[in-house]
Amino acid sequence: MTTHETRQSVATDVPATAADVAATTTGEYTTGDRSPFTLKQLERLDEALTMASRETGINFSVYVGRLSGDSRATAEGLHPGMGAKAANGVLLAVDPGQRLLEIVTGQQSVKRLPDRSCALAALSMTAAFGSGDLVGGIVNGLRMLSDQAGHPSRFR
Repeated sequence: MTTHETRQSVATDVPATAADVAATTTGEYTTGDRSPFTLKQLERLDEALTMASRETGINFSVYVGRLSGDSRATAEGLHPGMGAKAANGVLLAVDPGQRLLEIVTGQQSVKRLPDRSCALAALSMTAAFGSGDLVGGIVNGLRMLSDQAGHPSRFR
């Protein structure tokens, strides 16, 4: 399966407190003895992901954790982990330790979310990250991407 990925790499001022933890949208984490997010923050993220996916028909996913080596290549390597949903998926990968944000789109979702739309969302997200609001930045980025993508054609 071939996917098209946007080339959005943005150095950000993300707080480094969650650098060693990879949190998924299910609230699981891979290292450390606690999640970098509170239950309320996880609920906010889950709600934003659910709403963005429901409103657009695009499958959004968020990864917060280390993007080792070439961060773009790592994010692109994570994207196929969405399985059959990857072609119509969008992955927001945030590495607080390296202060990086990668937005990866699949071959179908890129038709509704071109690089320019992703760049605008990335700019908004990095502004929030710069003020120390990791969750708020992700939630606002999801809202912006959802607004840019609009409703799926079957609802138009």
